Amino acid sequence: MFCGIVSRAATLNILSTGVAGNYDGALQVMSAEFQVASPSIPTLENYFVRYCKLLPNRIWVVTDVPLDNFSPSPNSSISKTKRRVSGCLIQELPHGYSKVTWIEHLEVDNNEVQTIYTPLINSGLVFGAKRWIAILQRQCERLVCSMSRNIPIAGNIGVTMTNAGKESMLRLAGRMVTSFCTSIGASTAHAWTNLPSNGSEEIKVMTRKYMDESGSDRPSDVVLSTATSFWLPIPPKRVFEFLRNESSRSQTEQKRLYNIDL
Repeated sequence: MFCGIVSRAATLNILSTGVAGNYDGALQVMSAEFQVASPSIPTLENYFVRYCKLLPNRIWVVTDVPLDNFSPSPNSSISKTKRRVSGCLIQELPHGYSKVTWIEHLEVDNNEVQTIYTPLINSGLVFGAKRWIAILQRQCERLVCSMSRNIPIAGNIGVTMTNAGKESMLRLAGRMVTSFCTSIGASTAHAWTNLPSNGSEEIKVMTRKYMDESGSDRPSDVVLSTATSFWLPIPPKRVFEFLRNESSRSQTEQKRLYNIDL
């Protein structure tokens, strides 16, 4: 669900399974690596204990308490950016709705990232609660789409998609998102290499094997990812509209974006 944020996660120890049939009272020791869709922002490794509790008023409390001082991973002590006590509240509402309150506490060291990313990190859109909620909202919309039987196809009024076709499209979309996040993130599972450059620009390259999950017998492919960052003196929306325009795609392939008249 959270592949855009969580690049790796593991349950290391189960201290309590909680009440039979649900996670009420469950206590687990876990590790996780949090990432951003950029290799220029270091990942955040977190070693924590997660506690789940169901309160009498039908509110679930999920709390992550860091155990960084006892971390078994030597890489977690390198970064000075730390995730402190965090979690969420999930309140059951009538008619199948839920109210989710997400809380993220972070101590960020801006010296670990490029200056161009400092405003983004300080805004909370990188590892903050807003990003978790946004992804959760999209997942809920995806579930609604998968369960609905009367969702028209965009651009074709009156035409509906079969349930099998809809499920296939949702699975494809999920694989595309996971593949993109894996190809552009800074997870320690895939090493980026800095290419030599003449100026201050930093260019990173990574290769990884892509395993086909569609069930076909085709061999695995090698994916080459290249990433760089630079500042543009124009509004972000204008850059976004330029990149999403199919007619301008050839221009981005022929020359650098900042040499193109947007």
